[in-house]
Amino acid sequence: MAIDAALFRQSLSQWASGVTVVTLAHGGEYHGMTASSFSSVSLTPPLILVCIAHHAATHARLMETGAFAVNILAEHQADLGKRFAGMMPDITDRFADLTITTAETGSPLLDGVLAALDCRTHQTVEAGDHTILIGEIVAAHVNPGEPLIYSNRRWGGFRQGE
Repeated sequence: MAIDAALFRQSLSQWASGVTVVTLAHGGEYHGMTASSFSSVSLTPPLILVCIAHHAATHARLMETGAFAVNILAEHQADLGKRFAGMMPDITDRFADLTITTAETGSPLLDGVLAALDCRTHQTVEAGDHTILIGEIVAAHVNPGEPLIYSNRRWGGFRQGE
C-alpha cells in the first residue's frame, strides 16, 4: 500500500528536530539554505549528513563546490532559520547585514550559532528526490546555549530539565 505525500508530510511533521543552515561559497558568492534533515554519521572519521532536495537552489552548487558548513541554530535564531528557508520574501540577499566569518574551506559561518561544522564533501548518495550529502568535518566551533527546535511547522526551544 502506497502512502500519499500529504500523509507522509503530516506524519513526519510530528518529529522534532534541530534547525541548521547549510552554507557554502560558490562562484565568489555565499549561498545558504535551512535544513532540518541533519544527522551525525561517524566518529572516525567525523562525518555528518544533510539531505538536500534536488529542486533546492543550492543543490547544484553543493554538488560542485566540494565544501560546505553546517550552522546549528540557537533557540533565539528562528528568524535566521526562516530567512534561509525563503520565508522572508523581502530579503533577497540572505547574508545581508549578518556577521559572518570564513571557515577553513571558504564556507561562511554565521555568528552566534550553537555550533558551526566546516565540512568537505565525503560522499553523495541519491535517494528519491533528495541527495544525501555526507560531509567530513575539518573544523568545528561550539558556543553555549539552547537549540532551535522545529516540529509540526512550529519553531521554538526548550529548556533542559523542564
